Amino acid sequence: MAPRLQLEKAAWKWAETVKPEDITHEHIELAYRIAVPACKRGTCRRNCKGNPNCLVGIGEQSWLGEIDENAFHSIDDPNSERRDKNTFVGLTNLGATCYVNTFLQVWFHNLDLRRALYLFQNSRAEGHNTDSDYEPRTICEHLQYLFALLQNSNRRYIDPSGLVKALGLDTGQQQDAQEFSKLFLSLLEDTLSKQKDPNLQNVIQQQFCGQFSYVTVCNKCGRESPLPSRFYELELNIQGHKNLTECVTEFLKEEKLEGDNRYYCESCQSKQNATRRIKLQSLPRTLNFQLMRFVFDRQSGHKKKLNTFISFPEVLDMGPFLEGKEEECTYELSAVLIHRGVSAYSGHYIAHVRDAHTNDWYKFNDEEIEKMEGKKLQLGIEEDIAETAKSQTRKPKCSKGYHCSRNAYMLVYKRQTEEIEQTETIIEVPAFLQKLVDQDNKKFEEWCNEMADMRKQSVDKGKAKHEEVKELYELLPTEDGLSYEFVPLEWLKKWLDDSTSIKEIDNSQFLNIALATK
Repeated sequence: MAPRLQLEKAAWKWAETVKPEDITHEHIELAYRIAVPACKRGTCRRNCKGNPNCLVGIGEQSWLGEIDENAFHSIDDPNSERRDKNTFVGLTNLGATCYVNTFLQVWFHNLDLRRALYLFQNSRAEGHNTDSDYEPRTICEHLQYLFALLQNSNRRYIDPSGLVKALGLDTGQQQDAQEFSKLFLSLLEDTLSKQKDPNLQNVIQQQFCGQFSYVTVCNKCGRESPLPSRFYELELNIQGHKNLTECVTEFLKEEKLEGDNRYYCESCQSKQNATRRIKLQSLPRTLNFQLMRFVFDRQSGHKKKLNTFISFPEVLDMGPFLEGKEEECTYELSAVLIHRGVSAYSGHYIAHVRDAHTNDWYKFNDEEIEKMEGKKLQLGIEEDIAETAKSQTRKPKCSKGYHCSRNAYMLVYKRQTEEIEQTETIIEVPAFLQKLVDQDNKKFEEWCNEMADMRKQSVDKGKAKHEEVKELYELLPTEDGLSYEFVPLEWLKKWLDDSTSIKEIDNSQFLNIALATK
């Protein structure tokens, strides 16, 4: 027979010989095991059903022993949302807006662009009453305010939803990152060109705009026909190439115009065989290379991603590619934009950006920002290994001063002389914008204090309950000769759990049963 059944049989053994009219209080206490010694903590694996004085395994573990304040609340430390000293501010991913965040971080670190944008005339911000929240309207107002927050906010990350909404972007659908970059810069250029300040009117062109010509040469008469064109990034085919130099060389290579593709020569007044090539004539201060990783697959009828390894240098000499211009053409790598994933329709975007002030490299991954050690760009294993086992191409070895990636889709180079001549890398936020940043910082500090107070109240309540439970356990179980009451086990569990509002103890049903048996 099981021990519990033996205990129950022993407790009611007297009922076999004692008549009902002879039952005493001692018989009742024996039947309900009132005198059974209380179980000691650690001796029972679970609550003993055969011992009413067992107070083990009913939820008392969290209250007895060492105090863990974190167990008394579910509120994260508000200081975890605070920006660390000497680091940058992240951007919230609103669903599928990581591609937006990467470009915003790259543009923020373009000091000339940031400095110029702070000059943008914003009468609404300048005259804003801090009694209400500031709500930018135009794209420039949003970007200006966002840059000020990225620079001086106390928050670890900020919400770019205002700008995203103003752009009309679908936060749940990932857009073409390269197309977004083009459209945004075009929109920004159009807005800034209407400003009176010449430093603002031409800032996008000065920073990002270069010029090349499509030069067609008639094979018969040798007539050259140049067609000038501006560019804001060079779109490079990477298929079949191993490094950036090969990609640029193919971009500029000569093509033959023959057969149905012959060229109509104005001098010859007829179609002639010809050659055509692109001649680079001027380069911008910031040179963007768009690596065409997302291409149309004729076989499937959909876009696909090319997971081709491409190596690129930290210092790039564009002199050999430039036509007849004696200007400084040495560029230094300042950002690498990465697309993680094997599909052209999904994945995740991050940015590696070099801080122009310290030359340290940082990895920007939405809200998370990581500083790279040793002032070196470290793309990391997660960026350079495919996520499927279909194409486990071994990563080629890179020479010193070079990097290699199968997921880099945009390379940003800064003209080296610009950085040497630029003696001031510290940019001050204008007073009217700093006032708005201070207002937001004040709201953040108030929120931190509110969360800290709520957290403290929960901890204080938990400590008080801790002391109450300790006192209760010192009083229980009852000693011989003292009066006692029965408490339902489930009620005691709920009281210890403290997560459910509990009612007063109601033993009326047991009293009714007792009266009915008399």
